[in-house]
Amino acid sequence: MTKPKRSGPADERIYELQAKICKAFASPVRIHLLHLLGEGELGSQELQERLGITKTNLSQHLSVLRSAGVVAARRDGKQIFCSMALPEVKAACESVQAVLRLQIENAGKLARKV
Repeated sequence: MTKPKRSGPADERIYELQAKICKAFASPVRIHLLHLLGEGELGSQELQERLGITKTNLSQHLSVLRSAGVVAARRDGKQIFCSMALPEVKAACESVQAVLRLQIENAGKLARKV
């Protein structure tokens, strides 16, 4: 029988970063924001309108996502444009949504059996 592999410092750093990203995703508004940015770069004004939130609230959410390294922003005059920092973020969000859809589907199957 082999011993379980112990985590090294590099693994621990990855776990810390993963927790930071998951924490950044822990808001329905931020997940919606990521969904919108998955379609392509958008200006802060359009994001604010599509999310139905205040400028201050948008700024706070963007700050969390930028700090986690998942959203990038650039300024063009007075307007700020936001985009996904890494295309893999969109794929990660889609994977989580696929898992959630399966959970909902399986919960429905279990309910029908009872």
